[in-house]
Amino acid sequence: MSVRLYVGNLPQTFDAKELEALFSNVGEGVRFKAVNDRETGGCRGFGFANVEDLAQAEAVIAQLNGKDFGGSTLRIEISEQRRDSRGAAGADRRPGSAPTPARKSVNKVVHADAVGEGAPDPRWAGELAKLKNLLANQKAAV
Repeated sequence: MSVRLYVGNLPQTFDAKELEALFSNVGEGVRFKAVNDRETGGCRGFGFANVEDLAQAEAVIAQLNGKDFGGSTLRIEISEQRRDSRGAAGADRRPGSAPTPARKSVNKVVHADAVGEGAPDPRWAGELAKLKNLLANQKAAV
């Protein structure tokens, strides 16, 4: 089972080969991928590394966490699982932020399969109410 490591505090511009060489000094089979900004294409300052097992993950953390790389002190730790799915309502990933409730529809119409006798079809209830108001407000000359 592979272990995913968070690699943070990366410099904005760095040589990927240099970082891979740093990981290869710890052991073979370490795969790294930097997280890039969608708009600029530059590194967002962190990435993820996959290692073969927990023993190798602990070795990487012991040797590289706090090490200077390109003028920045690397922060390496075991990555936590993602808590919510992407695009979920109220998904705010900032630490300490309270979840926001999902937005409710203002003019929600509840549909029913069985329409009661004498009752309007609920799918058209809103439109029927508008028509009734228009008719009530019309003044016809007699």
